Amino acid sequence: MSLAPRAVLVHRTTEYEELVARHGTHGQAAFFLASRGRDIEEVAERHRRTRRALAEVTAAVPLTWRQAQVERGDLDRFLFAPEDVVVVIGQDGLVANAAKYLAGQPVIGIDTDPGRNPGVLVRHRPADAAKLLAATAAAVDELTMVEAVADDTQRLLALNEIYLGTPGHQTARYRLGLEDDGGVVEAQASSGVLVGTGTGATGWLRSVWQERGSRIPLPSPTEDRLVWFVREAWPSPATGTSLVAGELAASAALTVTVESDRLIAFGDGIETDALQLTWGQTVRVGVCGQRLRLVG
Repeated sequence: MSLAPRAVLVHRTTEYEELVARHGTHGQAAFFLASRGRDIEEVAERHRRTRRALAEVTAAVPLTWRQAQVERGDLDRFLFAPEDVVVVIGQDGLVANAAKYLAGQPVIGIDTDPGRNPGVLVRHRPADAAKLLAATAAAVDELTMVEAVADDTQRLLALNEIYLGTPGHQTARYRLGLEDDGGVVEAQASSGVLVGTGTGATGWLRSVWQERGSRIPLPSPTEDRLVWFVREAWPSPATGTSLVAGELAASAALTVTVESDRLIAFGDGIETDALQLTWGQTVRVGVCGQRLRLVG
């Protein structure tokens, strides 16, 4: 007998909850914000909207289904199952936070604060949850992901982008090459390397692309193509700046060989969950075979 589907509701601690936890009471949190020219009522109202959305989605889960809730900080310890339907309730970034822990489960993004969130990944309202849960097999977008694999088998997935550099964003030293470029490599000193997807092209990747005035076309979220940029490459007698931007097709990869005591690679802005790399190690970054299945 197959198991009934399980709805896994992914949420995060609200700013209001973090403030009260830090300052002890609502009044102390209000005083702290007032001293910085902010009104706690705005924060509290966003908290109430988020909690109402979570309650509404919880009530929409079919009675025959199983159900679980997981907070963002516990995602790396939560065991997702093949029959899960993942409902992310919050901001666009929360979908990206969850994506790396999934293996093909459909994802429904619920926007708790329309107008404040871009709504790129959280495309639906809480009132739509019942209808969406009943039809998760329909209209699913297969979003491209990026992966980094180190020579010691460490592996990292991301939905938006992977950044490789030093903790603290100081000068990173490494040798960079393209696998399909005849073995040409370049020693570089820079602020790090950013490799992103079409989904990431709405965020950090787009910011770098726009600042550069780059003519490289940004990929769409479902396109099997990545774009990469070297940030602030430094020219010197020992380091070059000829390989600073490019595209990666599905079969291509960027290789980085570490020439610093320590570099890290992290995805989607979560530096606390990073690959730890040391002198002489090589990491390969390219299109991931896994996709995020986002319900449209």
